[in-house]
Amino acid sequence: MSEVILKNLKKVYDNKVTAVHDVNLEIEDKEFIVLVGPSGCGKSTTLRMVAGLEEISDGELYIDGKLVNDVAPKDRDIAMVFQSYALYPHMTVYENMAFALKLRKVPKKEIDKKVREVAAILDITEYLRRKPKALSGGQRQRVAIGRAMVRDPKVFLMDEPLSNLDAKLRNQMRAEIIKLRKRINTTFMYVTHDQTEAMTLGDRIVIMKDGLVNQIGTPQEVFNKPVNLFVAGFIGMPVMNFFDNCKLLCENGLYYAEIRGVRFELSAFQQKALKEKNAQPCDIVAGIRPQHISVGEGELKAEIEVSEMMGSEYNIHAKSGDDEVVMVIPTVGLETDVSMGATVSFTTQPELIQLFDKETGNNLIWFDADSAEKNAPVCKKYE
Repeated sequence: MSEVILKNLKKVYDNKVTAVHDVNLEIEDKEFIVLVGPSGCGKSTTLRMVAGLEEISDGELYIDGKLVNDVAPKDRDIAMVFQSYALYPHMTVYENMAFALKLRKVPKKEIDKKVREVAAILDITEYLRRKPKALSGGQRQRVAIGRAMVRDPKVFLMDEPLSNLDAKLRNQMRAEIIKLRKRINTTFMYVTHDQTEAMTLGDRIVIMKDGLVNQIGTPQEVFNKPVNLFVAGFIGMPVMNFFDNCKLLCENGLYYAEIRGVRFELSAFQQKALKEKNAQPCDIVAGIRPQHISVGEGELKAEIEVSEMMGSEYNIHAKSGDDEVVMVIPTVGLETDVSMGATVSFTTQPELIQLFDKETGNNLIWFDADSAEKNAPVCKKYE
């Protein structure tokens, strides 16, 4: 078993700056967990505490059931792949991959067998005699991954391993990591600032901001059920539309979302959830994903400022009063004029509207105070 458990993990530097606040996370054996968030959110610091490269200020870290707070990095049975590859430039690919095994006094025959097996998996056998400077960025990253793989670690740690690659290579390597994960079937912790990587790679995603965990969930959960404004705006491309100065109304026992003076009677599920939470009428921010907007119908109006033809769909940037609106509209069957300068009517399905408390930024449907307290502090207020 390669279970990793973080209990109230905290990092405070000597200058009294708290980089990570009470992270609680249970990573199951063979699970692929992705830590994602903007620069400076604490995700790499969290990973480095697991690796033993940063001292833990408070809390407990368990790997395979063993408390490892004071265990040296080399004895934690983990392997880390860095953003910068960190290959030895004077060594060949073979020597780079074999180095850790040589330090462990592994027999030469066993080292040779292991290096060649891993090289075959990563399709780098033909480069074994080359030095890193003779390799492309993608090839160097495969060598860095291979160097970690030969050790058969309990846990793989990856710190933004694709960020130095161009877009095409990044897509290719992302696919390679997905295939690699199926082959070696071990526990992964992966750090990235790229939400596309997070959504495509992770079994679960840990979304961080300012050292705090905001939400932990599957890619589908964080996309469909964001707990606050930050998560909603961070996950999804193009980003979610936010309509300010909206209201949650309740009349005759029914809840409505009022967006720019237009009322939407909320779905049965939303009604039930709001009643269970005894939600009171309040000012809200309404969130609607660009893919969930329909044009040519409804009472909401917007003037198109930019219309981007993307082949199968239009990416439309429009203005509705003071609100910026992005719409992703399929080209098939489109009968509405979506050219620059046109005014369009638009709407959405009520069940697709996300309702955020204007004061706290928390989602009125999906934010669970009890769960947030149990798993990790959720940002008290969106800023």
